[in-house]
Amino acid sequence: MATTLAPVRARALHDLEIRSGALRHLGPNWYAAVMGTAIVAGAGAVLPLRVPGLPTVCTAVWALSAVLLAVLLAARAAHWLRHGDQARLHLMDPAVAPFYGCLPMALLAVGGGALSVGSPLIGRTAAIALDAALWTAGTAGGLLIAAAVPYLMITRHRVEPGSASPVWLLPVVAPMVSAALGPALVPHLPAGQGREAMLLGCYAMFGLSLLGTLVMLPLIWGRLVQHGPLPIALTPALFLVLGPLGQSTTAVNQLADAAPGVVQAPYAAAMSGFAVLYGVPVMGFALLWLALAAALVVRAARRGMTFAMTWWAFTFPVGTCVTGAAGLAHHTGLDAFAWLATGLYAVLVAAWAVAGTRTARGLLDGTLLAAPPHPPAGAHRRAV
Repeated sequence: MATTLAPVRARALHDLEIRSGALRHLGPNWYAAVMGTAIVAGAGAVLPLRVPGLPTVCTAVWALSAVLLAVLLAARAAHWLRHGDQARLHLMDPAVAPFYGCLPMALLAVGGGALSVGSPLIGRTAAIALDAALWTAGTAGGLLIAAAVPYLMITRHRVEPGSASPVWLLPVVAPMVSAALGPALVPHLPAGQGREAMLLGCYAMFGLSLLGTLVMLPLIWGRLVQHGPLPIALTPALFLVLGPLGQSTTAVNQLADAAPGVVQAPYAAAMSGFAVLYGVPVMGFALLWLALAAALVVRAARRGMTFAMTWWAFTFPVGTCVTGAAGLAHHTGLDAFAWLATGLYAVLVAAWAVAGTRTARGLLDGTLLAAPPHPPAGAHRRAV
């Protein structure tokens, strides 16, 4: 009997390997699709201008992001189980390892959307519980990755001169997402120490991420000025710089909204003032970077830029600028920020539609999960 069953087992294992082979090159960058989908819902929920039917659409889009997250978590778990060698190679590749920062941001984005737009679908109690669970997991993962990836870059990766990339920002931005979405959970914590610790903890993560970004930005700017534009396929990654700019503006505004009654009055007032004094200059720089990045993307398009997963960089970072501008509109009362948020949201929706359609097409024809034609550039590591 054992002899008879052996060929059956062998065929079953062979078929399973063929099916799982499609996952061999599924990298952590795929979580960007979850982030880009979730931010469409989250940003739509805070738009200063009311659009009929938009809340219902946002709830549907959030539900889609939750499904995508569940599917991708399962696929990445299978990737680690079936293709652990490839997963470890990703960690040792300085071009891929920073994308591990997308995982906690995907968890955080879907969790935040549960509370802001998911309640009509799953109920208020379930939305709070889901947000709390995903925020906790995303924050823990984000803090770990914010330390682990730079450690690998210092000790194991071989980073060539002039190879600085906006992708390097991904690990240090995750705590900023926690800082921006954590304030929504403050009212659901016990009054007193619990709420204050949450609020100030979010401020600590704001500072952690902000200072990490300030370390990275000169490297990225220097690389562009000294070595010229990024490779054509990587050019959309320039939009990643908008992430910490828009998300930090969002964070200070959300923290200011949560501060009254949690910290003493002088500090609450100071936080409200800081939200405007910090947010307005940073939003100005974000618009400058947006113009520069857009011009370089147009240049790359004229030189034959084709679709790649880097196009998802057009979504989440722009969405953070929407939420940042919406927060400034709330705190300043200026219509200019309201219109800025609305205009950027239109750009976000268009970018999401294009990236989503092209990704679905690439999955159906198998091109997005095909093996790269050669080993990724920079896939080197230092001697231990």
